[in-house]
Amino acid sequence: MRILWLNVGLLLPLDKGGKLRTWHLMRHLATRHEITYLSFRDPDQPAADLAGMREVCAHLVTLPRRDTPKRSLTFYAEAAGYLAHPYPYAVAKYRSRAYAQRVADVLETRPFDLVVCDFLPPVVNLPPRLPCAAVLFTHNVEAEIWRRHAETAAGLAQRTLMSTQWRRMRRFEAGALRRFGLVLAVSDADRRTFQRLYAPASPIAVVPTGVDTRYFQPPPDSSFDEKHLVFTGSMDWLPNEDSMTYFCREILPIVRRVEPDVTLSIVGRAPTPTVRKLADIRGVEVTGSVDDVRPHIARGAVYVVPLRVGGGTRLKIFEAMSMGRACVSTTVGAEGLPVTPGEHLLVADEPERFAHAIVRLLRDRVHRAGIERAARRLVVERYDWTAAAAELEEALNAAARRNDGATQTGALQAIA
Repeated sequence: MRILWLNVGLLLPLDKGGKLRTWHLMRHLATRHEITYLSFRDPDQPAADLAGMREVCAHLVTLPRRDTPKRSLTFYAEAAGYLAHPYPYAVAKYRSRAYAQRVADVLETRPFDLVVCDFLPPVVNLPPRLPCAAVLFTHNVEAEIWRRHAETAAGLAQRTLMSTQWRRMRRFEAGALRRFGLVLAVSDADRRTFQRLYAPASPIAVVPTGVDTRYFQPPPDSSFDEKHLVFTGSMDWLPNEDSMTYFCREILPIVRRVEPDVTLSIVGRAPTPTVRKLADIRGVEVTGSVDDVRPHIARGAVYVVPLRVGGGTRLKIFEAMSMGRACVSTTVGAEGLPVTPGEHLLVADEPERFAHAIVRLLRDRVHRAGIERAARRLVVERYDWTAAAAELEEALNAAARRNDGATQTGALQAIA
């Protein structure tokens, strides 16, 4: 099968959950199918990243685009220019005549059996009609992320801004789902949410989250810091920033009432000024980008996921579970993952309960060890990427077979 895979950036470096998910799935698909990957690229992107993409695609087509640093003055000025735009800012900023023209050129010069849009943004650059089947690969229910941002926003101005983006994203997402013959969701929870919000006519297939269980293995020795907590993630992603500021202000002080020596590592790329400032708190480390998250996960006694905003599934939890680390998560953090609270991890939402769960794991080594063993066993037996890729391949083959051209005729204007 010949597949045109559309994204807004290269997958390398593998520093975000969405990149990791797509990389592992495409790596398996590329052994059996011919994939053309089309995306923007940063002009300063190392040549090694472009070369490395050959592991997951036969052809690579890129257009230069430089992302404005988040939270910079230029970023806010750029965002202000989209305040009156009918599309949500997270999508509108990727609208590009050059990208749209490149898509049209590639479709004209090469025959494809399938077009895959990875996340929502590439949809804004699709032509009104496509010559083959089309699939939308969603990693989240984007409108739900913005709804949760609106609910947790601190002030009136921020709530108003987030509410506006939520309504625009919901309208755009609804229109986007109508354009595709198949929608891929990453959890059954997301599938149900799509059906509840939009009742799309097209089928929704679930591609389960996986983990590279050979890469994320328990460390060979059992040495770790008995009082240390760890969080990993892209620290320029607003839900991660919110989760860590919330944790440090609302949960960590409660833990330290009874465990005053507890420390925390916040590990991940591009920490915002708000996140960097958390390092001023005693015992809190903000690492920034690291070459390998495994030593940091291995150092911790407990892995924390205090997310209040988010969607899709958190690969970070499966990575920690695969390394045999006990996790404490909010309901939102563990949303969509096929885990059993109390057996594979602990789940708590209120600050007091979340703190109590952490303290319990720090103090009760037997209980913690039981959760660690159950977590590792679950991902090894059921959630290696090979199985997820097989389910994805089956869904894509079915979409290509049943394509009759009827679902690719909607105009872009119908999304606005």
